[in-house]
Amino acid sequence: MTTTNSLHCSVQHHSLTKRHHPLDTSPTTPHFLKPPTSTIYPTNITLSHTLSNSPSHITFSLSHTTTTTPSTTLSFDLLRHHLSTKNFQLADEETRRLLIALAGEAAQKRGYVFFSEVQFISEQDLRTIDSLWREHSDNKFGYSVQKRILNKANGDFTKFFIKVGWMKKLDTEMEQYNYRSFPTEFIWELNDDTPEGHLPLTNALRGTQLLNNVLNHPAFDAVDAKEEQDGAENKDNGALTPTGLKDNSSSPKNLAQKIFKPDYSF
Repeated sequence: MTTTNSLHCSVQHHSLTKRHHPLDTSPTTPHFLKPPTSTIYPTNITLSHTLSNSPSHITFSLSHTTTTTPSTTLSFDLLRHHLSTKNFQLADEETRRLLIALAGEAAQKRGYVFFSEVQFISEQDLRTIDSLWREHSDNKFGYSVQKRILNKANGDFTKFFIKVGWMKKLDTEMEQYNYRSFPTEFIWELNDDTPEGHLPLTNALRGTQLLNNVLNHPAFDAVDAKEEQDGAENKDNGALTPTGLKDNSSSPKNLAQKIFKPDYSF
């Protein structure tokens, strides 16, 4: 006679896996980046064990289910906090961290962004970063501000660096400039003397391609569109007036507009 006993047990198993992404430990890289995590929720394991008086009838069956969820959605709260408290140096570091996180896993492992990876950053995320900078700096800082300045400089990065204050004028007989030393010589306060577009910083040690790709990201196409519209309006101002005469561009009113209009072309 065969006797069969069935034993069922449920075991709760918890595990947590983390993927560490080494970052550059230089002072220019933020140290508070939490590595993305992939959490494995409790695994339900059911063990069925059937016994009989014959060893050949001993069987085991094991079944389990595993549920995983992706990493937590990226938050801009820390950037918003630093900007709202006017801690622009920490805000700059957080912006750099966000760009690395948004550029993809390869950038996270490497610790910095390749210019070719900028395309992977969504328009919405870049606009969010830019709008936070503009909101908390009275529209003095931000990528769209830098984009406008670069356009006024006709894409000349040397002129752009001088205009946003990333280069300093040397005390020499000839007019010469040199790059500021990071971070001691950069300006981390918002006042009347802070150059427009001074922040956020974008590392140009490997060239200007990264910065160029950020500023020419589709997220900021609206800057180009607005400048084209302004240019068309300015051109229309010189067209024939209803009386059939050309507008007098040397009138006191137009001269005043030219004098007081911000000039980013230097």
